[in-house]
Amino acid sequence: AGRLLYFVILHEDKAVVQKCREIISEWLKGMSLELKPSKTKLVHTLEQYEQEPPGFDFLGFTVRQYPVGKYLSGKSTNGKKLGFKTLITPSQEKLKIHYDRIAEVITAHKAGSQAALIKQINPIIRGWANYYATVVSKVAYSDLDDLMYRKLVAWAKHRHHGKSWEWIKNKYWHTINGERWVFATKQGYKNPLRLLDHADTPIIRHVKVKGELSPYDGNLIYWSSRLGKNPQLPTRVATLLKRQKGKCAYCGLFFRENDVWEVDHIIPKSQGGRDEYKNLQLLHRHCHDKKTASDGSNR
Repeated sequence: AGRLLYFVILHEDKAVVQKCREIISEWLKGMSLELKPSKTKLVHTLEQYEQEPPGFDFLGFTVRQYPVGKYLSGKSTNGKKLGFKTLITPSQEKLKIHYDRIAEVITAHKAGSQAALIKQINPIIRGWANYYATVVSKVAYSDLDDLMYRKLVAWAKHRHHGKSWEWIKNKYWHTINGERWVFATKQGYKNPLRLLDHADTPIIRHVKVKGELSPYDGNLIYWSSRLGKNPQLPTRVATLLKRQKGKCAYCGLFFRENDVWEVDHIIPKSQGGRDEYKNLQLLHRHCHDKKTASDGSNR
C-alpha cells in the first residue's frame, strides 16, 4: 500500500513557498514518494488566489484569515495590529460527515428504544466534539445541535403518528437540573440517560509551543506539563506535572530541571487518605518535608 504524508508550508513570500515545493519534491524522491498534484495547491489565507478561495483545509480543520476592525485585529509578534484575524474551525466536509453519521444512527433506530439511541450517539458526539475543542467550534457545535434536534423531532413524530406534539415532547424531552429541552429517558426521574450536546463541550484554547522547543529536546518538565506524559518519567508524575501546570502544589513555584520532586498524599494514608489521583500532588522534596511535618504524618 502507498504511504501518504500530509503537511503544510506557511510563508508570507510566495516565491519561498514555491522553492520549498521544489526542495520537498526532491526530498520525497529519495523515499520513492512524490507530491500528488490533486492534493497539492498554493493558496492565500486572507485573499482569493487565482481560482482558489481564501484558506485551506488540513486534518479536518479549516484555516483562514478574515479582515476585521482594529479592536478585533490579531497582532504581530511585536504588537502591531495586522487588520485581520486567523480562525481555525471544523471544516465543512467534516461537519457534514459527522452529522450524516448521527443521522444514519437515528434513522437506523426507528423502532429501537430511546435509551439505545442515546447510548449509540453519545460516544460519537463526545469523540468528535473533543477533537475540535481546541479551535473556534462554538458555532459549529450549536449548528450541529440544532440539526440533531430537528432530526430527533422527526424521529419521535414518526414513532407516534397519532399523538400530539405536546405528548411527544413530554415523552422524549425533559427538564434536568434546570436545563430544559433535554432529550433524555425518565428512568425513575433520578438518573436519566441523556443525550449529549456538542455545545456542552468546553473550548480549551491550544497553547502555542514556546520558541524552538521540541518534544525531543530533553526538556522533561515542559513537555510533561504540556502533554501529561513522558517516556522518561513515571505516568503518575507526568500526569501531576500537567495538572499542576509545572508548579509545586505547596510553594507554587515552577519545578526546575535539577529539583527533586515527590508525590504526596494530600490527606495522608495514615489518616485515611486514598491512593488515587484526586488525593495526590507533586511537591519539591523540601516542600514535602514541611508538609509532612505540619500534618503529623509519615511518608
